[in-house]
Amino acid sequence: MLAASRELILECGDGVRLQAFHAAPAKPRGAVAILLHGWEGSAESYYIIALANRLFAAGVDVIRLNLRDHGDTHHLNEGIFHSCRLNEVCGAVAGVQALFPGVPPWLVGFSLGGNFALRVAASEDARVGALAGAVGVSPVLHPDSAMLAMEHGLPVYQGYFVRKWRRSLRRKQQLWRPALVREEIFGYGDLRRMTDVLVRDHTEFAALADYLDGYAITGRRLATLKTPAVILTALDDPIIPAADLQRLAKSPRLRVVTTEHGGHMGFLVSPFQPSWVNGFVLDIMGMPGG
Repeated sequence: MLAASRELILECGDGVRLQAFHAAPAKPRGAVAILLHGWEGSAESYYIIALANRLFAAGVDVIRLNLRDHGDTHHLNEGIFHSCRLNEVCGAVAGVQALFPGVPPWLVGFSLGGNFALRVAASEDARVGALAGAVGVSPVLHPDSAMLAMEHGLPVYQGYFVRKWRRSLRRKQQLWRPALVREEIFGYGDLRRMTDVLVRDHTEFAALADYLDGYAITGRRLATLKTPAVILTALDDPIIPAADLQRLAKSPRLRVVTTEHGGHMGFLVSPFQPSWVNGFVLDIMGMPGG
């Protein structure tokens, strides 16, 4: 799959460019899947590569998309990534659709990528054509709840994201200009204060709470789903509180699958076997090898 992958630079509107990698199988089945990684992950993240490999082997054209400032893409756009940049992800999906006319793609995302996939599937963006379906694995439901879970849970989760985000922001400074990122943000060791600086300096939102509400998929956000969608989440997810599932809009197009155990994007049968998520996604898509 990796050997077959070719880079795509997608024009997403307003001068935004996003990078993706397309792996075309030798015996295509006429199906396309766009994979979206989680926050501070990339198109090279293990869970993305593992699923892409299974899909590719089943004859699916696989597109691994890098969100802005993820992977080695900090040089493509001056503006800093934030989770309300839905328009450019819709533009990227539309760009992929133009490459496969008449073949509605599947959107499959993990964590924040799952959140994006579901928002694209529910969006009113006229550029986005028909979709085959959307799958969100451990998607962020309401970001404030996720942030609270990390603040009150094991410090390892918040510490992981703080370190990776700092590196990403330093990379933006190096490639563009030091003043692009206020130095104050690097002095904080928690996501809430770092995000508050981001919101004030790099978004149009008046307050942190408004920004967090801006990319939540709770409330009425998924009531406008235009394609079948599946959420897979574990009740013991330490980052995404299961209580937020009750805050999702009821939709005949939405199916929620929960497991007692699985953690955040884990879903392991044992530590010595791969996640069963990949087979689950293939089954949802009706592909062999699930």
